[in-house]
Amino acid sequence: MTDLSEPITAEEDEALSSVDRIVGAIGPRLRELRLQRGLSLQQLAERAGVSAAAIHKIERNGMVPTITTLLKLADAVDRPVGWFVDEEGPAAGPVAYTPAAGRPAAFSPQPGVELATVTGTYARFLLDGAVATIEPGAGSGLGEGERQGEELVFVLDGVLDFDVDGRNYHLTQGDALHLRTDRPHQWQNPGPVPTRALWVSVRPL
Repeated sequence: MTDLSEPITAEEDEALSSVDRIVGAIGPRLRELRLQRGLSLQQLAERAGVSAAAIHKIERNGMVPTITTLLKLADAVDRPVGWFVDEEGPAAGPVAYTPAAGRPAAFSPQPGVELATVTGTYARFLLDGAVATIEPGAGSGLGEGERQGEELVFVLDGVLDFDVDGRNYHLTQGDALHLRTDRPHQWQNPGPVPTRALWVSVRPL
């Protein structure tokens, strides 16, 4: 058991300060994005299923949102949860360099799909890109949710089948597909080996 009477180390103090800084940035980021979208507190509340009073408290750092609340708010403003807790802000500069050996892994909701990020952070850029490795038979499932934005898929190795707005596209090495994501769409790797593709999307404002 930890002895609470012992003084915390410099490393522990720095870690606590970092957590406080990240948590303290959630509210202001939410408020800034809400105003950019032209949404009132009530409009955001209706989209997210969270009370306007709670959103107001979160924006003013009067309340720390639970992970469930943060997931609802992220979905309502079409941002990943990571956007709210990304420490790297605009002051970091206009350029992000990602060496081939240093691609960070990104979360993928689809089983059998691994993502390695090739773009900068959510806090600084609107463009999002990753190298996707898609196992045989893996894909989007019954279909991806329709949302504002665009995606560009460039097949590096293997094959991908896309269905976009009722039309079928079979992509092989070197093929590309550029689509608006407000159309019904789904995709799958029908081949016997993993497929690699460069997947780029535009994050809506």
